[in-house]
This record gives sequence, C-alpha cells and structure tokens, in this order.
Amino acid sequence: MIQLDKKENKEFLEKSIQHLEATGFENIKADIEGYETPKSYIKKKTGVKITPDIVALKNGIKYIFEISVKSEKPLLLKSKWLFLDTLSRLKSNRFRIITTKGHYKFTSTMLEDINLTNKSPIRI
Repeated sequence: MIQLDKKENKEFLEKSIQHLEATGFENIKADIEGYETPKSYIKKKTGVKITPDIVALKNGIKYIFEISVKSEKPLLLKSKWLFLDTLSRLKSNRFRIITTKGHYKFTSTMLEDINLTNKSPIRI
C-alpha cells in the first residue's frame, strides 16, 4: 500500500499483523506505530521512498508482505510491487500480497497488469 493509503487502512494493517502472528510468523516489522520499521529503499531518479508494509520471519525464511487496497495511484503501487517481488527473488525471500473483501478484483487486475499472476493474494 502506498503512503497515502496507510492512514485510512491502519485497522486492516493491524488485523493483517494479528493474522500473521496467529499463523506462526515472528520478528514482525511493520510500517506502523508500535512496530520496528522495515528497511526502506529510495529510487534514485525520482527520490520516491519504498517501504514494505510488513516484513516477517517464518522457519528462517524472510517474507515481505504488501497490503492491497484500492488506490488513487495504481501506477506507483505497480512499480512498488514489481520492485519488492524482484528484490525478494534476488535474496531468496518470499513476496506475498494481503487483501480483503472489496479489494479482490482490484488486486487481481493489478497482478495481471504487471504479470504476477503466479501470486495468489492472502485473503483476510
């Protein structure tokens, strides 16, 4: 989720963290108050700061989670997802997308647009 959408969807982000804790993830870092912030990356050309929504460990494997909600800036969201997917594959990590009711169609359309159809979103 991009920075503009984080304030509106704070509750869903917290619910996602609780779901991950219940499914055995540990050492959770989240881009929300009360948790350690994950490592950020900056695009050199535009200066845009990219921070994953949630980063967690399970069985020694690092997982990067992105929250998918309808956005005003889908192009920025697509580039963020592509970057995080590429980064996770380079470092042998896992990249997952979390979505909720009312956002499934938006999420699947976005994944098709950027050719990440092998990713099936986690539905909460």
